[in-house]
Amino acid sequence: MPNLALDEAHTPAETDATRVRRLSPQNTEIIPGSLSLLYCRVEGENLYRGVFAVLLFPVSDPERFVSLRYTDGEDQIQEIGVIENLGDFPERQQNLVRQTLAKQYHQQIIQRIKHVKCEYGWLLTFTVQTNRGEERFLMRWRQDRAEAHGPKGKVLLDLYDNRYIIPDVGALPTKDRRRFLSYIYW
Repeated sequence: MPNLALDEAHTPAETDATRVRRLSPQNTEIIPGSLSLLYCRVEGENLYRGVFAVLLFPVSDPERFVSLRYTDGEDQIQEIGVIENLGDFPERQQNLVRQTLAKQYHQQIIQRIKHVKCEYGWLLTFTVQTNRGEERFLMRWRQDRAEAHGPKGKVLLDLYDNRYIIPDVGALPTKDRRRFLSYIYW
């Protein structure tokens, strides 16, 4: 494999274009904008308007690696940079980012599992109690539809890729946990 530092085909300008800019409280200010959009000011640059946030990785830690983006004059989405740890920012700015994330990500926290039924050998029908009330959703019975969420939790992805989060499977009431683990045992 060629050493990119010594490879003449890669100029510094090309290398700079692929770098990720890290946004920190020292170089970035997140401001409430008009129409519930965010503004972002990065040190030494103009004000970015119409800013929105996108989660990168990992799904189990949504407070880390948040990309701030905007749409430019040619209607192209551009990245301003990445917040490595949202908790480093002042509380007001954290809340602004969380609010914009909540508009894009419709994840719900499962508090109870009332019923699980296997249909056609490959679909699971869940009836659950969430932070938004009782919900019913369908999920394919495949390992890639139930991802780890931290050391003890699970993220269930329904047919439409909506996220249903169980922060700690062990904290579910015993009957609920048994219902869940009879189908999602991996």
